[in-house]
Amino acid sequence: QVQLVESGGGLVQAGDSLRLSCACASSGHTFSMYTMGWFRQAPGKEREFVAFISGAGLIRSYADSVKGRFTISRDTAKNTVYLQMNSLKPEDTAVYYCAAEPNTAYTGRSYSHWGQGTQVTVSS
Repeated sequence: QVQLVESGGGLVQAGDSLRLSCACASSGHTFSMYTMGWFRQAPGKEREFVAFISGAGLIRSYADSVKGRFTISRDTAKNTVYLQMNSLKPEDTAVYYCAAEPNTAYTGRSYSHWGQGTQVTVSS
C-alpha cells in the first residue's frame, strides 16, 4: 500500500514561486524504488504530465511548458518529492497531483499510485 500526501499549494501572483511537497508512505517498496511524477489538471482540461524523477534521482524529465521554470527533486531520507515552481504564470493554475510507480526508471505516464492533489492558483 502506498499513500501520497501533497502539500504546498496556494494562491500566488504571476511571477511568484511555490514549492510543492509530496510525502510518500509505503508498506512495500522503499522510496528509492519508486519513480515519482507530478501531473496537473486545469478546469475543463485533461490531466497532463509535468515532471518525473527516477528512483535514484539521476533521470529527470519535464513538460515543455514548464522546462526552465520548474524543478523536481527528491529527499530519500524524508521519503518526499518536491516540485519547485518559479516564474509562475496564470496558465499554471491547476490541481497538482503526485504519483508513484514501483519502477526505478519509469518513463510512462500510467502511474499506479496517486495523491489527492493540491490546488495552485496563479493570478495575473
